[in-house]
Parts: sequence; structure tokens; C-alpha cells
Amino acid sequence: MSTEVPEGEQAVDYRFTLANERTFLAWIRTALALLAGAVAVLHLLPLAWDETLRTVVGLLLAVLAAIVTVYAPVRWYRVQKVMRRGGNLRMSVLPLITTFAVGLVCLVVLLGNLL
Repeated sequence: MSTEVPEGEQAVDYRFTLANERTFLAWIRTALALLAGAVAVLHLLPLAWDETLRTVVGLLLAVLAAIVTVYAPVRWYRVQKVMRRGGNLRMSVLPLITTFAVGLVCLVVLLGNLL
């Protein structure tokens, strides 16, 4: 990627660029944590669950990790582009999807251990 500012765009304060990169790295950390959770559920934890439930929860976490991994660089690029053009950032739905999915997994884990 070029470091020069294309014509029609403006330079972005480096603090905002670095903040955008920190957000990108935070999403990658989130993806790694989700993947670690998937591996734990599928292979490491001694859960007395039905094998289907264990597989569904593990695969849900792994799919969410893949979505976050794909989304992070796309979002980083889009935000950088919007900042260079001086536009407004759109609200992302991924934090809501991630929150809902992690909450759902927590609920399944709690119910799986109580029942």
C-alpha cells in the first residue's frame, strides 16, 4: 500500500490512523480468543455434553472467529478511506453480532452445565 495521499483525499492525523490500527488489532485479538474458545470446547474441556451440542458450540465460535478475521482488515481499510475523504463513519453491526453470539454461547454453556 502506498503511503502517499491520493488526489482528492486529505492526510489523516496520525493519531486517528493509529487508533484505527489499534481497533484492527483488537478485532484480531477477539478472533483469536474466539478460536481458542472453539478449540477448548471441541477438544480440551471435559464437558459432559452431548457430542452434537459440543460440536455446534465449537463450530459457532470458530465461524464467528473467521467472520471477525475477514471483517477486521476490511473495516480498517474502509475507515481509513472514509477518514481520508473526510466523510462520516457508518455504524458497524459486527459488535452486535459478536455480542449476541458470545451471549448465546454463554447461555448454552450455563444451561449445558445445569441440565
